[in-house]
Amino acid sequence: MHVYELEPGDTIFAADTLKNDGTLPGFSTDEVVATKGQRGVVINTGHLEGQQNKILFLVRFETGDSSNPLGPAVACWPEELSLPKE
Repeated sequence: MHVYELEPGDTIFAADTLKNDGTLPGFSTDEVVATKGQRGVVINTGHLEGQQNKILFLVRFETGDSSNPLGPAVACWPEELSLPKE
């Protein structure tokens, strides 16, 4: 599988540490939202308006908190994600 073939429900991992770029409510700018290797699930896929070739993935990463196991939805570029090892 290639990252561009991901669909909602697929498991992925953060390819590197991801920080808020200022667009994620509830997080300060540059606050870490996922560390390298943190597991997440694809919620949806989309693209930038007017730029069909710029795909984005909406992902929720695991928090490790049993009362709230998934964090907020985060928009990720394909290069920010890695596939599970088969």
